[in-house]
Amino acid sequence: MDVAVRTSERCQFVDVTAEVSRAVRASGVREGLCLVWCPHTTAGITVNENSDPDVPADLQMGLDRIVDARWPFRHGEGNSAAHLKSTLVGCGKTIAVRGGDLRLGAWQAIWFCEFDGPRTRRVEVSVVSA
Repeated sequence: MDVAVRTSERCQFVDVTAEVSRAVRASGVREGLCLVWCPHTTAGITVNENSDPDVPADLQMGLDRIVDARWPFRHGEGNSAAHLKSTLVGCGKTIAVRGGDLRLGAWQAIWFCEFDGPRTRRVEVSVVSA
């Protein structure tokens, strides 16, 4: 199943947990694995806290401190910092499915990480039975 994600900012974290949970339920898989995959080179997927909105903001700030967009990158499109952030965060996460639900911790959410927006993106969700 594909999940469409629209971003409105250059860098933005979007909580896609509800959409991924719907895909898991629709799959009918009770026990297995859910792969959440981002097929884009300037975006990523992470799992982190969703109860405090300062957490994704802090994650963005930290990545901005690690990767300085003013570095003399050679890639001509001007989005090398986004490519580097995507590499650091990663393109996918695998999450256990138990009892037909994602096995996320109490404070965890699945975040789509936009590093080169605003854009309309796609997140792929695959669920396999154990």
